[in-house]
Amino acid sequence: MALPFKNRKIPILMYHSVSEHATAKFRRFAVATALFHEHMAYLHQQNYTPITVTQLVRARAQGSSSLPERPVVLTFDDGFADFYTAALPILQEYNFLATLYIVTAFVGATSLWLQHEGEAQRPMLNWEQVASISAAGIECGGHTHTHPQLDTLSSTQAREEIIQSKRILEERLGQEIESFAYPFGYHTATTQRLVREAGYTSACAVKYAMSSETDNPFSLARLIVSADTNVQALAALLTQEAPSMTTFYKRAATPAWRLARRSISFTQNVRHSKGGSLV
Repeated sequence: MALPFKNRKIPILMYHSVSEHATAKFRRFAVATALFHEHMAYLHQQNYTPITVTQLVRARAQGSSSLPERPVVLTFDDGFADFYTAALPILQEYNFLATLYIVTAFVGATSLWLQHEGEAQRPMLNWEQVASISAAGIECGGHTHTHPQLDTLSSTQAREEIIQSKRILEERLGQEIESFAYPFGYHTATTQRLVREAGYTSACAVKYAMSSETDNPFSLARLIVSADTNVQALAALLTQEAPSMTTFYKRAATPAWRLARRSISFTQNVRHSKGGSLV
């Protein structure tokens, strides 16, 4: 019998790429296909039931009576092509649900915002693949249009990034897009408000922590799964036995660090306008 939600911690796992290939700067975000398969096999063996972010938020609103005994939420950020070729077949093998957050400007192209990491040519999903993924029962969510650090933008710029992503996905998929994920996890009370006003019902941050009943639905905590997260480390994450990185997360979200990132972002944008790098 499922426990009341108030007595439970629910892991929301955050993946990016499922691939054997990555540059040194991007390596931690690329989980090898074989390792990803081990992760899903472990979840299956331990009787975890993956649900989508929207299913979790709806269950919270209803008192969680519909939550399975051992829920877990699998999320994938960005929309890399390897989700379709590597992750999806494994998810389907176990009949697992997941939520995929898509950067709409780069669908059918490559991850140009990752030039600094040497990954500007990493293939992204195309619209045919996105439609197929959605038809397979995977929840598709917004992840902005161009993957900026939203908290370094003006309210007008941030609003457009948030709304445009939702609008394009809804036009392409013919269905309502309910969930959103903040690029890099960075957000403020203002960005939360903009996401809510855009019509989303939830938004994922990072926080390096388990989700709980006290989570703001527009600032859901997630746990990052890295290239070196073996099955033992995954088991620790799922039971919150892994070292907490909450202190690091809080520092990254402080106004002083945000100001520093805004300055860096401005410099990079100026460079790009002169033919320099694009982040």
